[in-house]
Amino acid sequence: MILGIIVACEIGFWVAIGAGLAARYLLKAPRLGVVLLALAPVIDLVLLIATGLHLKSGANASWEHGLAAVYIGFSVAYGHRLIAWADARFAKRFAGGSIPAPLTGWAYTRKCWGDVARTLLGVAIAAGILLGLTWWVGDATRTAELQNWFGILLIVLGIDTIWAVGYTLWPKKSTATQPAGAAQR
Repeated sequence: MILGIIVACEIGFWVAIGAGLAARYLLKAPRLGVVLLALAPVIDLVLLIATGLHLKSGANASWEHGLAAVYIGFSVAYGHRLIAWADARFAKRFAGGSIPAPLTGWAYTRKCWGDVARTLLGVAIAAGILLGLTWWVGDATRTAELQNWFGILLIVLGIDTIWAVGYTLWPKKSTATQPAGAAQR
């Protein structure tokens, strides 16, 4: 049951974003677009409430409950960036906007470290939700499955940190470089 709610919330998240951007660019209704985009965090709240109520009603925690916590944490941490990414593509397609050029060098390295900070925020939120659910249910044996997610959260944070360290030591080079003296066509 909870897995279905997670899937529905993920679909709802993207439908809210798509509808908000469609309202903004296709219907030329920016206020409606903002209202629809504001539904994305509401969907996260619905998922949090559904997860908590499912556990409180007597269900034993499963990996799906932990997935819900992780989804909410990363949705909060990366949601704005996902919306900005989609907005730039909608603006380019329907309003003559432009997509920012890919970052290289130290600018990309700074972005990687910003991602580490976002991932840390997502991990902290997910861990807080996992702890909160464990506390709220009040039965450590029924919520023991949630404890497995802490290791996964640390692995995700570790991989993101290794990625940033790699680009700190070896900054990303531009793929559009030409040999010296080459003529542009």
